[in-house]
Amino acid sequence: MQNQVWRLARKPPGGWPQAEDYLWSEEAVPEPAAGQMLTRTLYLSLDPYQWGRRRSGSEQPGDICHGRTVSQVTHSRLPGYAEGDFVFNTNGWQSCGLSGDGIDVFGYMLPRKIEPTLAPISTAIGVMGMLGLTAYAGLILQCQPSRGDTLVVSAASGGVGQVVAQLGRLYGCRVVGIAGSAAKLDYLRSLGVDAVVSHRSEFFVEELRAACPDGCDIYFENVGGGVFDAVLPLLNRGARISLCGLISQYGNVDGEDSRSQWRMQGEAIFQRQGVLVHDLFVGNFVADYQERFLQEMGAYVREGEVCYLEDKRAGLEQAPEVFAQMLQGDNFGKTLIAVSDDPTLTD
Repeated sequence: MQNQVWRLARKPPGGWPQAEDYLWSEEAVPEPAAGQMLTRTLYLSLDPYQWGRRRSGSEQPGDICHGRTVSQVTHSRLPGYAEGDFVFNTNGWQSCGLSGDGIDVFGYMLPRKIEPTLAPISTAIGVMGMLGLTAYAGLILQCQPSRGDTLVVSAASGGVGQVVAQLGRLYGCRVVGIAGSAAKLDYLRSLGVDAVVSHRSEFFVEELRAACPDGCDIYFENVGGGVFDAVLPLLNRGARISLCGLISQYGNVDGEDSRSQWRMQGEAIFQRQGVLVHDLFVGNFVADYQERFLQEMGAYVREGEVCYLEDKRAGLEQAPEVFAQMLQGDNFGKTLIAVSDDPTLTD
């Protein structure tokens, strides 16, 4: 058995991912030392922040590409974990990897067991994982929604956006979802979103204004660019923003910091309207809120109050291509790679 691995081949020169940014190899399967476990990757999460790590130099050429994973233990020398256990961990873009002593958890992505009877195990890198906690932290903890607030969500059919939209509905907000295709807009309607707008529409600015007759009280920012331009004049006095991501600007080649540019673009309106802007980094919420989140979100999922859509592709070899598609909006839901067969699934 060989370990299939995608490594970063070079520091990306700019723009969107290219095939030349990655190097595929087949390597020896690592042996776990005392205090470690070897796990087989079942699902790999593809997320926009991974591109930021590669472009910023957080990942160096030769490194295994980072990614959150759902895995199954094949050999454990780590107390509390046994062969066959399902875990959330960070194997990255490889078919198996080590967790435990001496293995980087990036400050907060601590391994944890997954109970497959509570929810499908793939949700541990989706609605029941860091993705769901990101939505929960940004909307509930940072923006503190009140009944009757108008919540605008960009990239609302994406992995984070679809959870934000549904939490907003549960907290009594008027939810306005922004997405691209007709299928994505229809999906948002099926989730109970009050109004949907396509950012591809020729009349996007006017349609968004019509969908927000009382302005915008909360904006969950995933996109930036022209979507942000359209939201800015709608912000009410005392509006709150959770700045989660700026996917439209991840391909910029001007060398400027996209978040600084975004703040400069909105500063005059932020000052005039007293808008409270929160930078969202999910790692700040893991220690104090992860258990609370898992309990609340688990109940929502089991009761059907929160649904989730996965864009699941088979085969680790596809990871670079699917990753690039996701960054440019050619996905539908939470994007993940099925690396190995999931033993919890039944025909």
